[in-house]
Amino acid sequence: MLRQAARPLLESALIPLALFWVLFTQLGFDAGLVGALGWSALAIGRRLVARRPLPTILVISTLLLVVRTVVGLCTGSAFLYFLQPTVQNFVFALMLLVTIGLDRPLLAKLADDFCAFPEAVTRHPRIKRFFRRVSVLWAVVFLVNGATTLTVLATQTVGDYLMVSTAGSYSVVALGIGLSLWWFHSSLAGEGIRLRIGKPATG
Repeated sequence: MLRQAARPLLESALIPLALFWVLFTQLGFDAGLVGALGWSALAIGRRLVARRPLPTILVISTLLLVVRTVVGLCTGSAFLYFLQPTVQNFVFALMLLVTIGLDRPLLAKLADDFCAFPEAVTRHPRIKRFFRRVSVLWAVVFLVNGATTLTVLATQTVGDYLMVSTAGSYSVVALGIGLSLWWFHSSLAGEGIRLRIGKPATG
């Protein structure tokens, strides 16, 4: 589960961020912008050529990165470039809340990128209620992230912003993941479903 979850996270967030920072410090702001976007485009292109499914999180993050890069290149402003993901926290929180009423909320579709469960589980009424309710939790996570990163961006340098916002954001996200896993396990247990990690049972 950890291995499957780590790959889309690396592809969509950590590697583009690392590329931006290395190229930004060595070659300049524009090089950082192009490098980060180039990695995301390569990740999508490689999957299309291999005819592999595109993770929802990779598609969303790349589309948002395109907008950020255009704004960054046109304005040359690091503040506006990093302001966008801060604002995106608030937008994403709104998207989570808006899709709560759908049969499969946005959060349930994103969960498929990290851990694919059988349809018998994802279609279960109690699990559907879980994803609607946990969407509220993650909306709060993104609102807290947005408020925190906006404060840091307005008061710190780019280097300090990247360090503090990354550490702070992933700490809050890790807490959200822990709460979500505990909640999910409780929801399954309430229906007599036991979560077993490992190879499928035989016989």
